[in-house]
Amino acid sequence: MNPLELTTDDFRRLALRVSTLAEQWLAELDTRAIAPATTGGATEALFAEGLPEEGLKDGALDALGAVMAGTRAGNARFLAYVLGSGEPVGALGDYLAGVLNQNVTAWRSSPTMVSMERAVVRGLAAAVGCHGFTGSLTGGGSSANLMGLTMAREAKAPANEEGSPSGVVYASTEVHMSIPKALALLGLGRRNLRLIPTDAEWRMRPDALERAIADDVAAGRRPLAVVATAGTVNTCAVDPLKDVAAIARKHGLWMHVDGAFGALAAMAVPERFEGLALADSLSMDAHKWLYQPVDCGVLLYREAAAARRAFTFSGDYVRTMSSDSVEGFAFFDESLELSRRARALKPWLSVRYHGLRAFREAIRKDLENASLLAELVRAEPKLELLAPVPLSAVCFRYVADLAEPERDAFNTRLMARLNARGRVYLSNATLSGRFALRACFVNHRTTAEDVRTVVAEVLATAKELQGA
Repeated sequence: MNPLELTTDDFRRLALRVSTLAEQWLAELDTRAIAPATTGGATEALFAEGLPEEGLKDGALDALGAVMAGTRAGNARFLAYVLGSGEPVGALGDYLAGVLNQNVTAWRSSPTMVSMERAVVRGLAAAVGCHGFTGSLTGGGSSANLMGLTMAREAKAPANEEGSPSGVVYASTEVHMSIPKALALLGLGRRNLRLIPTDAEWRMRPDALERAIADDVAAGRRPLAVVATAGTVNTCAVDPLKDVAAIARKHGLWMHVDGAFGALAAMAVPERFEGLALADSLSMDAHKWLYQPVDCGVLLYREAAAARRAFTFSGDYVRTMSSDSVEGFAFFDESLELSRRARALKPWLSVRYHGLRAFREAIRKDLENASLLAELVRAEPKLELLAPVPLSAVCFRYVADLAEPERDAFNTRLMARLNARGRVYLSNATLSGRFALRACFVNHRTTAEDVRTVVAEVLATAKELQGA
């Protein structure tokens, strides 16, 4: 037998062991400490022996327990990063995707998976009010933003043949780090990213955008695109999309919306995303607010021709040999990627199992949990809310008995101690120069009681620090 081949009995035995570990993980998830009791030295030591020359057979799986023990537990009180909670049916879809091992690059390579992905993308576009948009699944919002801005550049200042011309892109001061990275990679340069001031709710100011564009035009520079954010990383603010779109259209600019954090919430509260469908391109992350296992980003765009103009370039070896609109379709004509895994299987299976309504309800529950935490913070004299809560990010800090110059350092220590305690896990943000504790609700497991635990743990940790 081939040395890499398994009998069906071997596969069943190994799969059962892995499935049992997964079941145990889910069963114990709520009682596990979120931060694992490990160190950098300990995790490096787990893999210090390197890769074995001779296979360990079933013994290879013996190390999985130690691997899992050193892994962060994304339970109901993990509210730190903007990361979905790993819906289990989606995880089963990911498992099957690995077994099927399809290269979802063109219909001829993976017929059902290509059609599935196209259907999932259309369905998600319709669910957020962008009817008729198409696109593809990506590794995440960063790659989706890069591709969206590549389309913008090629639409407004073609560079694929002769090289990259100069041009200016506009975004708010709250823009995600993937946008300046994209400008660097596209050769436009980070200095050609104009950061537009925000209002009191951390949203891009349309008047400041209009003025910045006029100044660049007067100086002989070429405006290319505006990046509006639907869910900023710090506060989940949503830029005034309709107003930004009107300015972009007035000046002939491409409008890309970075909706990696928030756009999927338009499924539940569309009124908070007025103007989303006016975008030329849009990024979303199903591994955030559709709770899917990573990775599962989404790039949507109004016109497939714009994607083809930016990305179509291929050799004879990938010709699809068909003029049929389905059988001749190739994702590589509309994407940076050639080899692509079957990312659609997990959201397709997950949504078929639960239904879109269940996801809308879960998103609304996240919004309610964020509002509840904001209310609890306002009601607690020892705490201070530092920003409005338009969606699901809550920024606050501990202030009792602390002079203003002491608050940043104290809250920095508080967050580290809080997370080390293991019952609650928060991240941080800096707002107007002030250090904030940040809770992000994109977790289908979180309950109102978990929210109350956040406040209780923050106060208990502060008391512990002050008594030390």
